[in-house]
Formats: sequence, structure tokens, C-alpha cells
Amino acid sequence: MPKNSKVTQREHSSEHVTESVADLLAHQEPVDYKRSVLNVTGETWDKQKEGDEDLDAENRPAWNSKLQYILAQIGYSVGLGNVWRFPYLCQKNGGGAYLVPYLVLLIIIGLPLFFLELAVGQRIRRGSIGVWNYICPRLGGIGYASCLVCFFVGLYYNVIIGWSIFYFFKSFQYPLPWSECPIVKNGSVAVVETECERSSATTYFWYRETLDISNSISESGGLNWKMTLCLLVAWSLVGLAMIKGIQSSGKVMYFSSLFPYVVLVCFLVRGLLLRGAVDGIMHMFTPKLDKMLDPQVWREAATQVFFALGLGFGGVIAFSSYNKQDNNCHFDATLVSFINFFTSVLATLVVFAVLGFKANIMNEKCVVENAEKILGYLNTNVLSHDLIPPHVNFSHLTAKDYNEMYRVIMTVKEGHFKELGLDACLLEDELNKSVQGTGLAFIAFTEAMTHFPASPFWSVMFFLMLINLGLGSMIGTMSGITTPIIDTFKVRKEVFTVGCCIFAFVVGLIFVQRSGNYFVTMFDDYSATLPLTVVVILENIAVAWIYGTKKFMQELTEMLGFRPYQFYYYAWKYVSPICMAVLMTASIIQLGVSPPGYSAWIREEAAEKFLFYPTWAMAILISLIILASLPLPLVFILRQFHLVSDGSNALSVTYKKGRMMKDISNLEDNDETRFILSKVPSETPSPMPTHRSYLGPGSNSPMEMSSAPNGRYGSGYLLASTPE
Repeated sequence: MPKNSKVTQREHSSEHVTESVADLLAHQEPVDYKRSVLNVTGETWDKQKEGDEDLDAENRPAWNSKLQYILAQIGYSVGLGNVWRFPYLCQKNGGGAYLVPYLVLLIIIGLPLFFLELAVGQRIRRGSIGVWNYICPRLGGIGYASCLVCFFVGLYYNVIIGWSIFYFFKSFQYPLPWSECPIVKNGSVAVVETECERSSATTYFWYRETLDISNSISESGGLNWKMTLCLLVAWSLVGLAMIKGIQSSGKVMYFSSLFPYVVLVCFLVRGLLLRGAVDGIMHMFTPKLDKMLDPQVWREAATQVFFALGLGFGGVIAFSSYNKQDNNCHFDATLVSFINFFTSVLATLVVFAVLGFKANIMNEKCVVENAEKILGYLNTNVLSHDLIPPHVNFSHLTAKDYNEMYRVIMTVKEGHFKELGLDACLLEDELNKSVQGTGLAFIAFTEAMTHFPASPFWSVMFFLMLINLGLGSMIGTMSGITTPIIDTFKVRKEVFTVGCCIFAFVVGLIFVQRSGNYFVTMFDDYSATLPLTVVVILENIAVAWIYGTKKFMQELTEMLGFRPYQFYYYAWKYVSPICMAVLMTASIIQLGVSPPGYSAWIREEAAEKFLFYPTWAMAILISLIILASLPLPLVFILRQFHLVSDGSNALSVTYKKGRMMKDISNLEDNDETRFILSKVPSETPSPMPTHRSYLGPGSNSPMEMSSAPNGRYGSGYLLASTPE
């Protein structure tokens, strides 16, 4: 014992000795209980095993730089939904007025929950399974549910990347293959393909040339080999990006996260130079304030916030688990959340600038077609020349002149006007045509690009942007599967990643049948929405109400070096759970009110038709929701009744000689017994906070703690229950 220790000094003092047990232990050399006589569990000490465990804790992969990590989170959260879902919601729900509920919900729901996931991942340094096993073992099913949802989403999300790859390679030709309807020979006569003539060139190319779609989900039609090959390429790209973990995916993020912004800015500049672009942007930002009072608008805004940030998938937790523990994750949460929001606004500007240009083109086409009808009626004396204003020149007919002529004819021929078959050709009507998802990317946008100068270049850029947006999100989604599985079951990273991609490709063949697009719609609508809402609610409850908001805030203070705003305390404890519960209720009501169905493309009619899912498809749909949610009650029951071991024990760390808890001297007097009886963490980077042994008020008693089952890496001694 050191000569200057308190005990040595007091041996020569007449003062009454009141030295605490913690002070005495602070000056003693720590005991490795696995090698000592106190090991009463019969567990043998394995030097190689202990070395491997320490190596795993100390050598967890880390990001090469803060920039790489931020780009990974941005690449994950900014995805295809920002480009083709947000603009549609903005157009549908009041234009500029929609931005208000979206921004409000981003601040009161999105930011706090995003910060929560970043914080728990960084603090515990494990994937979603390990994190929730540690915070609340009975709710450990959260991690497994997240993995299942990631798998379901990854299955169909990569199919969309496959479609983008197909269009990307088809863009290297002039004119673009979807710019004109194909000509088919009917004997000696060449005619335009009927299906294309009755729809449009881009619609025909999407449904017939790309998907070769069947008339319903019940008609499989066999595999589409072009799409099967594209899906194989897509999974190969994901596998190569993921095979080395963040060492490989982090480097990919430099390109896949930044390139879409380059393309969006180029498209915005080009779009603003197009005729009619301002009309589209003005239409987008014109607020319809009455929409702000519609509860449906707030529900859709909350759902978009929820999915835009990737909450509940486990990808956010996986990425943050590779951070240093002193990283300022509050800054990261705020930065990524608002970059996501501004990216959505930027994409909306681009989309509406291009759609404004397309609307002007289509409106001019409408004016020309209807002017020819009017000329025909004039030549056949169905209409009188007196109805035509004198300043109207049919060779240079403007939309304004046509509208004036249209109103005059409609007034004079009121009784027989419908028989003339004239269209109003209003620009507003074209701008109000709502398109989203694949309809926006593969039909409306591709049609607009056919009118661009140097259209192949812009098409190549657009679909390369979609590939990168999808790839960034897929890397995050796959990390939500691979990181927790590798952390928990210690499988080889490369082997598991390759196996996962091969298995997903085989299962994903269901999406490249001729009816595959209908399965993509089913999975997109039902496989994730409800299960993820439940997952995020339970995440919030686990941290705020079971682990304890005060304790969590205290740990954040120690980790960050400053105390987070009190706003987060109330958001986590009250606001977010209530808002998420309301969202879940609204989603269930929406599912009940809206009968499950899909839009089928009917070849003979060359038009879409809404169909209800058949019984077997309804069974698949319900099974998806149940299967994704099943780990939640299953793990709870198994651990509640001690049918399986407590998953949190597997997160314990080994004891190394010479390393003890840093702040022993700071323990309160009534915590000394607890300190002796509990497991003592080491100072090495650990998957759990260093003061895990002190659980605060309301925690288990020392006797209860000592009788807990010993985990794989436990110390293996129970002082309170062993007669020795």
C-alpha cells in the first residue's frame, strides 16, 4: 500500500477511522475474479477468449472523419422520397402552406427522436439489437423488429434502383427511346402501337418496355429477364459497398451523398431557364391556407417526417455506434434534420420548375389540337366565323386567344357545347395533375426531359442521381441489418453481407415478375408504416419511461460535455409519445377506411384501374405486418418468464488487471455496498455507460442485483448468495 495513502496515514493517527470501503478499494490492485478463488460459478478462464473479447471492445471500427459520418447520415436520410414523395405532398396539401406543418412536426417529433437514436447508438456503441437489449431487455424485440422491417424495405427498394439502372443505360442514345411511340407493321401498313397511341410514349415505355406489366397481381406472367439482370446489378453494387463495413461504405458515401446535390443544382439552373418554369414554382409556393386546418395534412406531414429521417430502421443507430463517445451528436441531429428538410425543398423547386415547363408544352399541344377542331367546325359551317374574335390568328394562336375564343363558343353554343368535344386547355389544370413515386420519376420527368436540348445528357444525370440516392439509403438500411447481427452473433462481416445480399436477391425475384410492380406497391404501403410506428413509440417509452429521462439526460451531459436543452426532456417524456400514438391511431383508421388495393395497368384500355387485392394477397399483406411486429411481444414473453437469458448480460465487459471504474471516489456512501456487489466496468471503450452499476432511485436492491443470471462475460461471483 502506498506510504501516503489515507489508511497508512491514519494508522499513526489517534483519530477515529471512518474510511469508506470505496476509498479502500480505490488504492487496491483490482482482482481478476475469473482467475481468483472467488470464481464460484465453475467457469474456466480462457485467456484467448478474454483477449478476443477485449479486442472486440477496443477495436470497433470507426469513421475516418466527421465529414464521412455526416455524409453517411445524410446519404441515408436523403433518399428517393425527398425527390418524388415530398413534392407530391406539397402540391396535394396546400403548396407553401404544407411547409408549415412539416416544419413544426420536424421540430417537435423528428428532431428529438432522431437525436435520441443518435445518442443511444453513440453511448452504447452497438447496433439496434444490442442497444435495446441493454436499455430494456424485455423490449429487446425492438432491435429484431427493426431488422425485419429493414429487410422488407431493402427487398423492394433495391428493385427501384434496378429500374433506375435500366433507364440509365437506355439514356445513352439519341433520340431517347421513350420520346416517340414505336411503329409496328400490320401487314404492309405501318401503324403506331395502339397501347402507346392511347396513352403516351413515356407511359408506354414504362409499363410495356420496362415492366412488361400484367393486368393484375393475380397474373404472374413469369420473370422479366431485363429487370432480373438489373436487380442482380443493384444487389452487386450494394454488396460491394457493404462488404467491408464502414471502411468500404464510408468511401462510397463521398460520391453517393454529394453527387445528387450537384445534379439537383444543375437541374434547378437549367429548369429556371426553361419557358414556364416560373409558372410551376409559383403554383408550388402559392399557399392554400385552408389546408392547414385539415387533420389529414398533418398526418401525412408527420408520416413524411418520420420516414424522411429513417427513424426506427436501425440505420441511424448503426452509423452512430461507430462514433467516439464524446462526439457532439446533438449538433449532428440538428444538422442532418435541416439538411434533409432543405434538400426536400430544393428537390421540390426542381420538380415544379420542370413540371411547369412540361405543363406549358402540354398546354400548347392542347391548344393546337383544339384549334384544329375549331377550324374543322368552321369549314363545315358547324360554327359561324362571327364567333371568332377578329384579332385571333390561327397560325400563331396563343393560349390567351384560345381561352377567349373558347369562352365565346361555350356561351353561344351552350346547349350543344359538349358535343363539340373542346377542352379548356388551362395551364392550372395541367399543373394540378398530381404525380408521385414512379409516376413522377419514370413518366412525368422523363417526358419533360425529352423536350430538353441535349436530352440524353440530362437523362443520364437524372437517373445516375436516382441510383446514388437509392444506394445511400440502401447502405443505411443494410447497416440496420448487418451491424446488430454481427455485434450480437459475432458472425464474419464479409460472409454475412454476401449471404444476406444473395438471399435478398433470390427473395426479391417476386418483384421482377411481370406483376412485380404490384408487389412493390404492397410492400411500400404496408410492410413498414405500422410496424415502424410501433417500434419508434416503444423506443421512446424505453428511454423516457423505463430507463428514465433524468438518467438519460445526465448521461448525455457526461457524454456531450453540456446539458441538452430542457425542450428534449419534455419532448421525449410527453410530446413525442403522444404525437406518435396519435399518428399510429390515425394510420390504423386510415387502413380501415381505405380498402387495400392497387392501381393496375390494363393493356386493352391503355389506362390505370383501381383493383382490390385478392384474398391470397390480403393474407400476404397481413402476414407482413404481423411478421414485422412479432419480435416485440415474442421477446417480451420469453424474457418476462425467463424462457431465454437476459440479452443485456451479453453486453458486459471483461475485467482487466489494473483497470477499475474511474469515479469510485465519487460514489455516495449508500452506494458502496452496491459497488461491491455489482459488476465493475473497465475503462476501456465499452458497449455500456461506465456508471451502469449505479442505477439511481427505484433500481433493484443489492440482493436482487446479485442474484441476476450471469451472462457470457459476467464476473462469475455472487457474494451475497455463496456460503464460501
